[in-house]
Amino acid sequence: MPPAKPIPFPDDFGTADEYVDSLLRFSASSTLFQTLCGGVHILDFFTSEPSLYHKVIPEEWRSWLLAREPMDLLDFLMRDELEQPREDEPPESLTAYVKVIRKHSLRRDLPPGQKETKLARHVAVGMIPKKVHEVSRFSDLVSQIAEYSGEQITHFVDFGSGQNYLGRALASPPYNKHVVAVESKELNVKGAKRMDIFAGVGEREKVMRNKKAYRQIRDSVTPVESTKDNARRAVNRVKPPVIAGVDFRPMKDLDTVYTHTEGKGYMQYVEATLHNGDLSSVVGQIEKIEGDTKLSSSRIANSDSADREALDSMSSPEKIRIMAVSIHSCGNLSHHAIRSLVLNTTVQAIAIVGCCYNLLSSRLGPPTLKHPHLRRNLQAINAPEGSKQLSDGDPHGFPMSERLATYGEEGFRLNITARMMAVQAPQNWAAKESDSFFTRHFYRALLQKLFLDYGVVSKIADSDSPDSTEPVSIGSLRKGCYGSFTTYVRGALEKLKQDPEKNLPLDDKMGGITDEELELYWLQHKEWKKELSAIWSLMAFSAGVVESLIVVDRWLFLKEQKHLVRDCWVQPVFEYQQSPRNLVVVGLKR
Repeated sequence: MPPAKPIPFPDDFGTADEYVDSLLRFSASSTLFQTLCGGVHILDFFTSEPSLYHKVIPEEWRSWLLAREPMDLLDFLMRDELEQPREDEPPESLTAYVKVIRKHSLRRDLPPGQKETKLARHVAVGMIPKKVHEVSRFSDLVSQIAEYSGEQITHFVDFGSGQNYLGRALASPPYNKHVVAVESKELNVKGAKRMDIFAGVGEREKVMRNKKAYRQIRDSVTPVESTKDNARRAVNRVKPPVIAGVDFRPMKDLDTVYTHTEGKGYMQYVEATLHNGDLSSVVGQIEKIEGDTKLSSSRIANSDSADREALDSMSSPEKIRIMAVSIHSCGNLSHHAIRSLVLNTTVQAIAIVGCCYNLLSSRLGPPTLKHPHLRRNLQAINAPEGSKQLSDGDPHGFPMSERLATYGEEGFRLNITARMMAVQAPQNWAAKESDSFFTRHFYRALLQKLFLDYGVVSKIADSDSPDSTEPVSIGSLRKGCYGSFTTYVRGALEKLKQDPEKNLPLDDKMGGITDEELELYWLQHKEWKKELSAIWSLMAFSAGVVESLIVVDRWLFLKEQKHLVRDCWVQPVFEYQQSPRNLVVVGLKR
């Protein structure tokens, strides 16, 4: 079952240990890599003379990079055979850098010849093609790992189940697993239960209706309201008469009932927010139901003491053997899921695909400034509006392993900008989407220079980076704002003025700026877009090593638990073109 390599390292290395040693040595020593992955912020691109492009990129690279079209540059970085001669021969040092990044990036291709179990249409309800691919491939892998573990896994706990696409597939044929979907958002749970009905893994609760009482309520509505739809709404909002044995709840409030039959799958939901890998609160809510029985969540809660005692007996920890699974659990939730193998006697195996590295907290303190362009305290380059900067010193954060936490003088630290770049998928970038992407970011970087030139913001006097300006959070704008730099500026100013907390002197400094002035400003600086697209391509390409560090750290953490973990490995599980975060971390208990 485990792949030939415990982690998918390139063939340049003979063993996983050789790869890890080289990965850590390069990541800790390359100033250029550290600058491209964590030391370049969009707000700083054009706020100094010369621009960051000329400060960060080696001089012998600059003209060659700017002469390339964006897609040609991406091909050179990620796909071209570097040993073959070219008419436009790149600088040797640039080729050497590309080689070393490729050499230290984990391989992402699936082994050839793997088949994909097709999901039944009723199970795939609500899934887009990407989700169908992920769920079908991951369900197959989870089933194989459970069988290989040698344990009789009784429950499959899905961390952050969301709409429960994975759990619905695992509970259906051919897998027929007992799935416990752990989700913190009630709205997601309700939506998932409705889809369970369509998929056939649950059924709507049956209740007794009283048509006469319904008509009485309907007839009590005023003539203005007496349409069919208004009558239904009236029934929902008017307090119905109390009639023994009759249920007046609207359809949307009816429970979803799950039937457990021997040999078939079963679904259960646990609403919980997990703050660590301790699953004792989840295990306490698991119902291990044997034989043919029908139970809804409300009936379980209201069952008599004898029934409850019987259920508790069947749910005893000694009889529960869990496999923790997750597709794209965000941030620290991936760490909690991995740690669950170590912290819970009931957990026998894990299979975790992480995502949203920008939402990871940091176990260690802020990084020491080894280069002049690192913005220590700003959000990620394209962090969502309203997202928060996560605190340092969180024991649940990155890095998990002692190997990375104690490496060198201060251990490995990745700021939020580096982690956000690690979620990029440059191999999937197409020409049209790339141009739109670069344009949006160029507008934002140029707007910051405009703010600086007009006195809306100023340089931060005590900043770690001398070129840093006062940060301005704008967030997303409506699509029409990206038609030109002028419309972008107008949209940004309008949004900023609606937020009094920003307290920017926009009217004083830019109240009289005309569209003609904005157009002229754009014409004077439009050639800088190539600088931004070139450096951004290098950043996204280099960030493949950042993701490798994060994934390797999780594997090393499991390897360090020798007294508890029997086997652990990392392997690609999805096609990168369909789902770039495609590396699953697997662990089996002794």
